[in-house]
Amino acid sequence: MILNVVTILALVIFLVALREQIFDVFRQIKSVQWWALLLLIPLEFINYDTQARLYRDLFGIVGNKLTYKNMFKLSLELNFVNSVFPSGGVTGISYFGLRMRSNHVTGARATLVQLMKLLLLFLSFEVLVLFGLFFLAAVGKVNGLVLLTAGALSAFMVVGTFGFAYIIGSERRIKSFFTILTKTANKLIQVVRPHHPETIKIDRAQEAFVDMHQNYLLFRNKLPELRWPFLWALLANLVEVLCVYVVYIAFGEWVNLGAVILAYAIANFAGFVSVLPGGVGVYEALMTAVLAIAGIPAALSIPVVIMYRVLNTIIQLPPGYYYYRKAIGTGALAARHNET
Repeated sequence: MILNVVTILALVIFLVALREQIFDVFRQIKSVQWWALLLLIPLEFINYDTQARLYRDLFGIVGNKLTYKNMFKLSLELNFVNSVFPSGGVTGISYFGLRMRSNHVTGARATLVQLMKLLLLFLSFEVLVLFGLFFLAAVGKVNGLVLLTAGALSAFMVVGTFGFAYIIGSERRIKSFFTILTKTANKLIQVVRPHHPETIKIDRAQEAFVDMHQNYLLFRNKLPELRWPFLWALLANLVEVLCVYVVYIAFGEWVNLGAVILAYAIANFAGFVSVLPGGVGVYEALMTAVLAIAGIPAALSIPVVIMYRVLNTIIQLPPGYYYYRKAIGTGALAARHNET
């Protein structure tokens, strides 16, 4: 309830602060090249196609043979969950583990696959950021702040990747680290649930951590098989960047692709950390700010980013909602969902 209230207030503040820019979007509708916006539909289809293949291949590595069709629908469901529920992406991870039980996949294994997907997406961001810097440098638009931001982002991804691998690679380390996180989470939850000192059961959590470590060893022993999942992750990120870019084309502007890549990467990291649904407000503000630093005027970027977000929502959420409602309507999942 608290997060929902904060979300509504954030939406209201965001809409009021950008009301002039939003009105500009509507005023510019007539001059928009709609053929370019129609490209969003096949691009988003390709995006979910790559995500479905990514999930299918990752589950194949750990020994679960799942169909492409099932993973495609699940990708739509997850997008709906992460876009609607305020949690900074945590809801999606929890829902994913719950949802995969109907496919006889343990919660720990499902969580590990989801974390491996995020890890591969982060690594592919690294590649995209390097290409972004190349495109920026090609037109001589790189300044110190842009280089510092891109360098910090790259360093964060590299350190985070090795840090995660280090922690999860040892049963002792993973139990210690995540047990501390679980206890911290329980203390925070106790603020709003004072009579529940252990909302997340430590014993059950530790069992899940051990299971996650054992499943991680499967990935570590099959590194060559991660080649295709990495390529799917890279393609998924590239397609989303192109979705933003075609909106610029629709407004009649062929901007620097490197600036769009860098802004997209930073905005998505912030959106994942934000507890607001889809990182609303934070995502748009950061993306516009980075684009401005990279040389694209805010007067152009604000209507483009808003239109991109609105059209993305219109295209993605209805099918995601349909499959989400269909999934939780099944007996076992519905019971677990209501219990959760």
